Amino acid sequence: MYISALSLVNFKNYSEAQLEFSESINVFVGNNGEGKTNLLDAIFYLCFCKSFLNPIDSQNIRHDEKFFLLQGTYQKDEKEIEISCSVQHGQKKKVKRNKKEYERLADHIGSFPAVVISPYDTNLISEGSDTRRKFIDSIISQFDRSYLDNLQRYNKVLDQRNALLKQFYDQRIFDPESIDVWDIQLIELGKVIHEKRQHFLVDFIPVFQKYFDLIANHKEEIEIEYRSQLNDGNFAEELKKSERRDMNTGFTSVGIHKDDLIFHINKQPIKKFGSQGQQKSFLVALKLAQFEIIKNLLDMKPILLLDDVFDKLDHHRVTHLMKLVSDHAFGQVFVTDTDIDRIHKVFRDTGMAQRIFMEGEVEQALKRDGV
Repeated sequence: MYISALSLVNFKNYSEAQLEFSESINVFVGNNGEGKTNLLDAIFYLCFCKSFLNPIDSQNIRHDEKFFLLQGTYQKDEKEIEISCSVQHGQKKKVKRNKKEYERLADHIGSFPAVVISPYDTNLISEGSDTRRKFIDSIISQFDRSYLDNLQRYNKVLDQRNALLKQFYDQRIFDPESIDVWDIQLIELGKVIHEKRQHFLVDFIPVFQKYFDLIANHKEEIEIEYRSQLNDGNFAEELKKSERRDMNTGFTSVGIHKDDLIFHINKQPIKKFGSQGQQKSFLVALKLAQFEIIKNLLDMKPILLLDDVFDKLDHHRVTHLMKLVSDHAFGQVFVTDTDIDRIHKVFRDTGMAQRIFMEGEVEQALKRDGV
């Protein structure tokens, strides 16, 4: 599976774009701030119906325009498939497959998998538990449609329960029977999601360990801990215990929406005690493990998007990453960089076909305004 062509209209800083890609390596070379990352984000958008940079769809529309349109041509199972995504101010996002609109965006997820490695991955370490939950949920959702459905249902039930709690607080009342209606659904869905997260991590962690050892040369001891209130406690009992506290805060304090992944290196939290190099190795290993798990479960290689990795990783880590590329572990790869000499050096020995879009070539192909 790969994307052979991409068309953009009014997407971020681009007024118009039409590009054709190699099924192996594609490189966008240019100065910082020229929009190379936005091209990767357009490809990601067509795979996931959302941006990996800005979750607010309308903010991805080019300044002073009313809409954006993305169109991609994919080659999959010896068939050509057209995917389009359009966003217009004040209207619902539309995603179409061969000109037929999806009734549910969730039905598209997993059809065209992709993995992005970018400087923004540091958020997995530096930010809160919500970021790490989204990471694990995004992986499982690509190969398990029922998981995504249950997760969406859980979040809707959670919103209803929280709204009821706030109503209780405002009116100074408490109706146990009303809250029980939502608790029953929350418990049923939460148990299924928790169990699937546990099973997924059993398979994921050894793959992550393998890649970390490869990148770091077995120098450090690492661990991923799945922390959940459901690991040892009874969900129903914990919800009952927390009812009064929840009513006072207007927020459900127990459930899988509080789960977290705790990253350790040498038995210490990597956020506090990991060096910059150790954190980078940890993050790259996470993403490579994500790639392999999805590839094995879907029986297809995801598109790999490497955003500014050569600037952010040292030569040792880049060497190991490119060794994997040269071993044909990956399928289609997209890379952004500022240094053409470095690109030639990095890919010289991979033996893979590549297409390099230099800044001048990109300008002509993209018909971008203001450059």
